[in-house]
Amino acid sequence: MNKSELVARIAELADLTKKDAENALNSTVLAIQEALVKGEKVILTGFGTFEVKVRKARSGHDPRTGAIITIPALKAPTFKAGKVLKDSVR
Repeated sequence: MNKSELVARIAELADLTKKDAENALNSTVLAIQEALVKGEKVILTGFGTFEVKVRKARSGHDPRTGAIITIPALKAPTFKAGKVLKDSVR
């Protein structure tokens, strides 16, 4: 399912226009993104948790030269599915 299909489904389920559904979806995604940038967790009970995790620096290999390089530490957004979501997919 792509974004336009998701917007159409939200509009259908919530009895909204596609424009209103798209605004709601965009606002939701923006709110989650802003919270993660601030370092906050976003918990949607039953659905899952969005959070930022720090990956440690590590060594790796340059595939072109085979040389050992250092991959710096970085922050990465993660999502952990909640119980209700996991159970419904199973």
